[in-house]
Amino acid sequence: MHTIAGKIDRRALVQRHNVHQSRLDPGSPLSVGNGEFGFTVDVTGLQSLPASYPVGARDDLPPGTLLGTQSQWGWHSVPPPQPYDLADSIVLYDSPRGPVPYVDMVGGIVNDRETDTSTAETWLRANQHRLDVGRVGFQWLENGTARSIIEAEITDTEQTLDLWSGVIISRFTLAGHPVKVTTACHPDRDELGFRVESPALGAGLLIGISFPYGSEAWHDAADWNSPDAHTTSVDGPVMSEEHDGCATWTVHRELDEARYQVVITGHNLTVEQTGQHQLRVAHAMTARPETNQMLDFTVAFLSAGDGDCIPRGNNRPTATTPAVSPDAIGQTGVGLSPALSVTAASEAYWPGFWSSGGAIELDATDDPRAKELERRIVLSQYLTAINCSGSLPPQETGLVCNSWRGRFHLEMHWWHAAHFAHWNRVELLLPSLRWYSTVLEVSRQTANAQGFDGVRWPKQIGPDGRESPSPIGTFLIWQQPHPIHLAELAYRANPSREVLEEFAEIVFESAAFMASFAHPTQRGFELGPPLIPAQESYGSIRARVTNPTFELAYWQWGLRTAAAWRERLGLEPVEAWADVADALVKPRVVNGVYAAIDVEPFTIRTDHPSMLCALGVLPLTDLIDPDIMRATLSDVLADWDWGSTWGWDYPVMAMTAARLEDPEAAVDALLLDAGKNSVLTNGHNRQTDSLPLYLPGNGGLLAAVALMAAGWDNGPDRHAPGFPADWTVRWEGLVRAP
Repeated sequence: MHTIAGKIDRRALVQRHNVHQSRLDPGSPLSVGNGEFGFTVDVTGLQSLPASYPVGARDDLPPGTLLGTQSQWGWHSVPPPQPYDLADSIVLYDSPRGPVPYVDMVGGIVNDRETDTSTAETWLRANQHRLDVGRVGFQWLENGTARSIIEAEITDTEQTLDLWSGVIISRFTLAGHPVKVTTACHPDRDELGFRVESPALGAGLLIGISFPYGSEAWHDAADWNSPDAHTTSVDGPVMSEEHDGCATWTVHRELDEARYQVVITGHNLTVEQTGQHQLRVAHAMTARPETNQMLDFTVAFLSAGDGDCIPRGNNRPTATTPAVSPDAIGQTGVGLSPALSVTAASEAYWPGFWSSGGAIELDATDDPRAKELERRIVLSQYLTAINCSGSLPPQETGLVCNSWRGRFHLEMHWWHAAHFAHWNRVELLLPSLRWYSTVLEVSRQTANAQGFDGVRWPKQIGPDGRESPSPIGTFLIWQQPHPIHLAELAYRANPSREVLEEFAEIVFESAAFMASFAHPTQRGFELGPPLIPAQESYGSIRARVTNPTFELAYWQWGLRTAAAWRERLGLEPVEAWADVADALVKPRVVNGVYAAIDVEPFTIRTDHPSMLCALGVLPLTDLIDPDIMRATLSDVLADWDWGSTWGWDYPVMAMTAARLEDPEAAVDALLLDAGKNSVLTNGHNRQTDSLPLYLPGNGGLLAAVALMAAGWDNGPDRHAPGFPADWTVRWEGLVRAP
């Protein structure tokens, strides 16, 4: 029997899933961040042990590290030896409308590894790449020489991420000295606060800050082997304008065309440049021994041209700064010390985040699966908030480390961000949705070059929206309706004319391409060739693939949703949109189940079972028969290659099961025992050694459980229809799915 009475104690719900670690777990570092900036730490609360948190090697590249410092503005390009142009990768493909130019690739991608690519293709795929903007870690001073500390020197570790405040407390013993470190990130600016409390500060403990060059490697945002390719210089100290009694030092960074600054602020602090790209931050010892056991400082990262840390308050829940605690007064002479001011801002913001939006509580359910699912839900909210709520669509690994050189994949944007609207936190979706307006022109040029109307959204890109050469990415089409879907979710969360007018061009231009991409035949309107469906197993036959099941349903739903937007705005309908939506061919059925595509081999049982998205991610459309989809779900669950799946496939199955009114199967799918469905101690959805976290899995989970709890239009009229009847499910603040 479901229990729904009473308001959820959100603080208790959140804090029972605080992350506690008593040992170094190489797969589960902890992060602080704000959506625009992220900082990932080891057991010391800093980035002292990067080699202990590896990202697995790929091909002949050395392993990287999970301990990244990344921002939405931090991008870099290595100057090419000569100008490279996408035109050199253009290949003409036959289509029902005649030859169509596609950006292809001479080389290939085998098991996610690039092979036999040309120099131009390699550069175009690797630039722009996301940059690691600096590393902050402990060092030990011996005989006047600073060295990095090593894992074997650290004992008695105890670390907690308090989700309610967004603050990490790390305790350990080093050289016989107890050390306590408080780590926090400001919610509205790219600023970190560090407070180190230890007698070791008087015995040789200090902080090292180092800066790398940008890396073209697939998984690593830092190149530490090219010191002459970039410059680091330091100005200061000058007295801080914000913190009385504090000094600031400004670090100037130049990497080819990329520029940024780093501002270090503290009291009783010394900062000196000890190497080409290395700084030493230490306590300025005083005659008062009791003051020599605390190091309190901030490190703020500023993109080129910013006079101050970038404000982010306009897309965040309002938080009230708490009263100054008595022990904070006097730390810098007046008011809060630098680190405590950042900590206080974090402690003000995160309770507002957790107290707003939606919540789901499963703890009262006896089924042990419920407690694990609740843990995944809470941690996924935190991880997607700090990694996926920024002004750009995120990369699959967020702001932790690079994957695909930090370039983001637009077909994954829905999985990163749709849940923000379902969880009534639409303000965290809007910044990345607004980004599409910045690449309208380049996307329109792609559509026009191929003879289509509207805009064709790219796939694997950086902030400029320039496509990457690929034998797969440029042939995908399922990212095309995503902006329509995300805009519709934003409207459902805030049904206002303001939302309609802001995103109308994105919605209408997306639909214009979709209508012109479909071509008429005697059977009806069809999709492709060429194309590759969401299930990329058909890449080798892209020249003849047609009518993938999911994409057909998405085309119909997307075009009708765009038409609804025109009606809401009082605009005349576009006849072609209705013509295509009403006359799309039905998906292929083979042996009583939906095939993935409309040509042989029909279904390959690897990668995403994407045909399930056609009723699950999407509501029921005219093209889908629920009974056939029920048989399709059973067929997938009975015999699919789970090792080749990805983390968002399990939420897909859960959403399909829920819409088919099979809640037990929905829960089973979310917690299916499969390698890529594992969720680590820190909440990350691990995939492989070289992809040790995968935020589409976290975002997909949140979208699925919101649908399972709040239901969907024209769905069953009962509480939490996607959960088993004997579970106690309490939820509030969620937005019903389409």
